[in-house]
Amino acid sequence: MPLSFQISKTEGPARRAELSLPHGKVQTPVFMPVGTAASVKAAPQHLLEEVGAGGKGAQIILANTYHLYLRPGHELIRRMGGVHKFMSWNRPMLTDSGGFQVFSLAKLRKITPEGVEFRSHIDGSKHFFSPEHSMDIQIALGADILMTFDECVEFPASHDRTRESLALTHAWAARSQAHFNAHAHEVPWHEERNGQTQNLFGIVQGGMYPDLRRESAETLVSMDFPGYAIGGLAVGEPREKTREMIASTLELLPKDKPRYVMGVGYPDEIVEYAALGVDMMDCVLPTRAARHGLIFTSQGRINIKNRIYAEDQGPLDPECTCLVCRRYTRAYLRHLFAAGEPLSAVLNTLHNLAHYLDLMEEVRDAIELGTLSDLLGKVRARTLDAAARNA
Repeated sequence: MPLSFQISKTEGPARRAELSLPHGKVQTPVFMPVGTAASVKAAPQHLLEEVGAGGKGAQIILANTYHLYLRPGHELIRRMGGVHKFMSWNRPMLTDSGGFQVFSLAKLRKITPEGVEFRSHIDGSKHFFSPEHSMDIQIALGADILMTFDECVEFPASHDRTRESLALTHAWAARSQAHFNAHAHEVPWHEERNGQTQNLFGIVQGGMYPDLRRESAETLVSMDFPGYAIGGLAVGEPREKTREMIASTLELLPKDKPRYVMGVGYPDEIVEYAALGVDMMDCVLPTRAARHGLIFTSQGRINIKNRIYAEDQGPLDPECTCLVCRRYTRAYLRHLFAAGEPLSAVLNTLHNLAHYLDLMEEVRDAIELGTLSDLLGKVRARTLDAAARNA
């Protein structure tokens, strides 16, 4: 039994929906924290289940195929009962295909029609990913949603280079789908999931070229995946171009299936993309920024290491009710960062995740009430005000 996606309310192209997966239901639009190595950095699982959105926590998180393949190894995780049991996370999870990580290893890889040969960033050892191998790893990990193996092009890339890459991505999508269909039932824990199966999403590529995006969307839609991702964005292109590619591609994807934009973005961006009709988003930004002292608040971004916070008795965000803002002052959080205390990364991360998750809860509520355009206007105004203050 594949996933179920039920739309309950719309406002323009934005959709409020419920996504049913083997490990539970997900309310969309949703932001998914990134747990690269089966761990959302600096955020233990029991707190991930409680942070933000009225204490409801993260509904779904990501894990990374490339990193888990290198260590501890997908076969070990299979023997442990899958990544959910391995990391003690009983909510939905998505794994990427490893394609983006291989893309980031430009100097350590060799791409052929069969797949990608690359060297580990850990020890330099040589490895090979094909679409079939990516599927085997993801099936072994056991996430609720898997992604086809694809190639992401750099920015800028010529039209010819992007078209060549697209042909490879489409061939790999077909091979991924065929291998998944043949082997997805081989893991031993399907009976534990009430008969629900893993789900394979296709990834639309095409760089910054609308005609190639259209070609990619039409090709993948004809393959009838249960959901679709828009990949190859946030690779250095201007923000306006990102928005253009998302908006034009969404028009080509089925309206009755979940639509996922990979690797975006800042708080105001995820609200804007949800308003365009995106159902799922992920990004390392809230956790990565937190470890460097960059905090997202309702008044804009603040850098907690700045001296102006040394004696500030206020919370990170006076409008936030997360466990960090209820208890700790900016002065204390600045001290933790300056002292290099590990707790700094934990508390900053929990707040940033709460900010993102609360924002998505606001988006879902606004769609339900028909006030999303008002929320979008408020977020845009807040972003402009914050930029003016920091100029």
